[in-house]
Amino acid sequence: MLTALIVLTRILVNPLSNVFQKHLSRKSAHPTVILAMTHALLVLPILPLLLGPVQLRASVPLWTNLTLCALLAVVSNLLLIRALQSSDLSVLGPLNAYKSVISVILGIFLIGEIPSLPGVTGILLIVAGSIGIIDRIPGQRRRHALIQFVRDPGIQLRFVALVLSATEAVFLKRSLNLAPALEVFTGWGLLCCPMSALAVAIQFRGRLGAAWLNQRPQAPAFVGLAISTGLMQVMSLLTFERMSVGYSLALFQLSALVSVLFGHHFFSEGHLKRRLIGASVMVVGATLIIAFGNR
Repeated sequence: MLTALIVLTRILVNPLSNVFQKHLSRKSAHPTVILAMTHALLVLPILPLLLGPVQLRASVPLWTNLTLCALLAVVSNLLLIRALQSSDLSVLGPLNAYKSVISVILGIFLIGEIPSLPGVTGILLIVAGSIGIIDRIPGQRRRHALIQFVRDPGIQLRFVALVLSATEAVFLKRSLNLAPALEVFTGWGLLCCPMSALAVAIQFRGRLGAAWLNQRPQAPAFVGLAISTGLMQVMSLLTFERMSVGYSLALFQLSALVSVLFGHHFFSEGHLKRRLIGASVMVVGATLIIAFGNR
């Protein structure tokens, strides 16, 4: 029951954080500002943990993994925010399904997690379902639509972000082999904050003060983004403690349906029926993977 609640929370807060990211980007907030503000706010509830339940251990392997996790998280989220500036949430959200494919491949080589045949079939269903979300001009051939889709800058950024995010998930799993989830989350948050602050400092240099002041009216959205991002990471870590990386990420693909609904509701994105069908095929694939597990 607890595992189901953790996974359900993760499924809901992931697209919710994307809603806040897209909202802020539509309000002309720069991606690096969005990223830095998120981690600056997120570190505030993390600091008190160091005074009580969390004691960070001096472990070189742990901090090496956490540093790689933080770097990958900062870069992948920056690319995702840039992608959301130009592409629909109801398209980019379901594309997250490719993360399970990437993570399973990485998991084979880095962790030794071998997918079962039904698991591979489920992954192929996820990929097939994602093809259904591609928009086509009336009369346009599917091959031409696919080429146009792949060439879209927002889609390309999303795919690069997926590779980085899937790689981060593998290193998070390795970190969990060295420390409990709360300690991993604390170390991750402490490292992401200075990395994202450095990114915004490099981007704006002497105009940093003006960049912050311009976003003051969007303070509630930044708080919402920080909360949803923190919850998403904690729920991911708790899930990884209970499941393998590849199948955890496959289960998270259930958020594809939520992303399509949120994109339609919050941003009036079209093609709701077709995108829901494509996302539903991904859900079937994810269910197949979860039902059979790994061998």
